[in-house]
Order: sequence, then C-alpha cells, then structure tokens
Amino acid sequence: MTLSGWIVLGTIALLVLMVISTYNRLVSLRNRFKNAYSQIDVQLKRRHDLIPNLVETAKGYLKHERETLDAVISARGGAASASERAAKKPGDPEAMKALSGAENLLGSALSRLLVTFEAYPDLKANQSMQQVMEELTSTENRIAFARQAFNDGVMDYNNAREQFPNTLIAGPFGFEAASPFEIDSPAERQVPKVAFA
Repeated sequence: MTLSGWIVLGTIALLVLMVISTYNRLVSLRNRFKNAYSQIDVQLKRRHDLIPNLVETAKGYLKHERETLDAVISARGGAASASERAAKKPGDPEAMKALSGAENLLGSALSRLLVTFEAYPDLKANQSMQQVMEELTSTENRIAFARQAFNDGVMDYNNAREQFPNTLIAGPFGFEAASPFEIDSPAERQVPKVAFA
C-alpha cells in the first residue's frame, strides 16, 4: 500500500473514531439529564402523595373552605398526570411545558391553602398538620435541588449537541434538543412558606 493509501485509511479511521466518541458523549449526557429527571420524579411523587394527607388533616377544620380544598386536589391530579407524561420523555419540550404549567397550578393552589390556614389557629397547632407541612417543605427543597441538577444536565447536553462538529452527528443520529424544567411565573418561583409556631 502506498503512502497516500495509508493517509486516506488513517483519515477515515480518525473520522470514525471521532463519530463514535461524539456519539458516546452525547448518549452519556442525555442519560445524565434523564437520570437527573428521575430524581425530580421521585420528589414530585412524594409531594403528590403528601397532598391528600394535608387535605385530609385540614378537612375537619376547613369545612367552609371546600372550594380551596377541591382546587388543591384537582391541581394535584393534573400535576401527577403531567409528571407521568414527563417521566416517559424527560426533556421533551411539550412534556416539560405541560409539567411546568401543572406544577404552577398546584403551587398556586397550595399557596391559597396555606393562606387559608392562617385564619385557623387550631389547625396550625395540630401536630399532624405540622408534620405534613414539615415534610412538604422538605420535599419542596428537594425538588428545587433536583430541578437544578436536571436543568444543569440539560444545558450540558444541549451545549454539547450544538457545538461543532458535534452538531454534524447530533442531527442525523436523532439527538433532539432538550427543554429544562422551568417555572413560568415569578410569583411561583418561591417555595410556599410554612410558619407553624
């Protein structure tokens, strides 16, 4: 084989190695943000499971606040549904937008419920209510940390797939852009404050 033949063969081998390396890196980054989403999913399920306990504990005290309780239960159902869809396709723009909207509605309903609690000192003093609220607050913090890790993973993945020459490989191999889990409303960016004294 001639020198030019070896050069061509070496160039082809180098290109194949570059494609394999880039492909594997994109797969690794995609799997990392999907794993990060699974941590969000665990915490969202925990949050959704705590809400019926919160509502049940509050029912005896909030007999005249049925509309507020129903809004929380309804929002919880919508958020749980959106969470299931997002878990099937983490990073999918439509699934993440639906999840964000559903979680915003749930956060808003919970905020209204917490404001309602302020008018019921006996409820605030209830030991079961204090435990549920403490668990809910802890879960909200875990969701925030998991969301940050997921969004960081999505950013790393999107950056890698958009860089040259990775972009030449990402498109043909189906590495679609991923969407972060964002909260749309600035008012909803705050974790509900719980103050039982």
